[in-house]
Amino acid sequence: MFSPREKLQLVPERRSSHGTATDAGPSTPSQPESPPHQPLSVAARAGVCMAAWYFFSGCTLFGNKHILSSLKADPNLLAMCQMMMTATFGAVKMYGPWLTGVGPPQDSPLSTQPMRSFLCDMALVGLMRFVTVVLGLISLKYVAVSFTETIKSSAPFFTVVFARIMLREHTSFMAPALPGLARLVQLSLVPVVLGLALSSSTELSFTLGGFLAAVANNCIDCVQNVFSKKLLSTHYNYINLQFYTSAAALVVQLPFMLYLLLPAWLAGATSISAELAQQLLLNGFAFHMQSVSAYAVMGLISPVTVSVANTLKRALLIWLSILYFGNPVTFASACGTGLCIGGVLAYNHARRHYPYVPPVVYAPVPMRAQACTGQSIPPSRSPSAGV
Repeated sequence: MFSPREKLQLVPERRSSHGTATDAGPSTPSQPESPPHQPLSVAARAGVCMAAWYFFSGCTLFGNKHILSSLKADPNLLAMCQMMMTATFGAVKMYGPWLTGVGPPQDSPLSTQPMRSFLCDMALVGLMRFVTVVLGLISLKYVAVSFTETIKSSAPFFTVVFARIMLREHTSFMAPALPGLARLVQLSLVPVVLGLALSSSTELSFTLGGFLAAVANNCIDCVQNVFSKKLLSTHYNYINLQFYTSAAALVVQLPFMLYLLLPAWLAGATSISAELAQQLLLNGFAFHMQSVSAYAVMGLISPVTVSVANTLKRALLIWLSILYFGNPVTFASACGTGLCIGGVLAYNHARRHYPYVPPVVYAPVPMRAQACTGQSIPPSRSPSAGV
């Protein structure tokens, strides 16, 4: 038998969470630890960024139309204000925490990239971004919002054409060795062309200048998106890419704006009202948020998914603009818009499920290498095959 004192000594020790021994007396139930904060998944972040992209795209589009059509502002003035606002907000995001002592600045691509390569990238992207903004505003000034968005929704067709001409890039339609429906991927672009032609021929607000500006904007925008996606995979993230491209576009744009607008301002022929100044500030903020959210979406999802999301965004903006502005739309024009959007969705689906697989080309193995390694060459790979 043990004495009470010895019984107390035989009670096992408990270890605290820090590894120290504690008495094994009656314990009180501990409070459950709160689970650690889980960051948002990639899908959730992509959904949030995509919702912001949709919202600010609509705000920018409707604001552009109101400023150009109702307030009669010059497209060059609006483009300069947009670039200036987004470059300013981008600089605050890049260097604001460092200047205020809150945190370090954003990573700069100059730390991992030569200056010459950086300047070439920024000059190219800045020029393309400046041209696309001006052309897009010119098209909005002369044609309806719904028609402009219909033209922009045909971007996959122009992307395929320019990729074939400039990059010699093939798709599964050009690969006769692929079976079945894989040969018909390009045929899904036929509704895009037919829908665009039908919508253009029956559009009540059609003007040649607005149509050509929208088509040119579409072509350059396709090249810009591909190049931006390439930059995001190298030395840039969406924050510094948005800032540097906006600053580069502003540098490219400023001499043209001074040449076109400064004489009128000095002569007193152009004035900015309080309402116009307020609309320009709000529009510039919406344009900046649209750019940031678009780059964030491109960095989170695949290019095909971006194309599908962009097509759905175009469709939503087309019908919202018709309801908001009350533009008269004929039945044929509505059918053409629907056909164009449906063709883009069909093309994206076909491209995802039937990608182009390049044929395997075997390099001939020299006879001396065959003799040294002792390996035989299959007849299909032999340099003398077919002789």
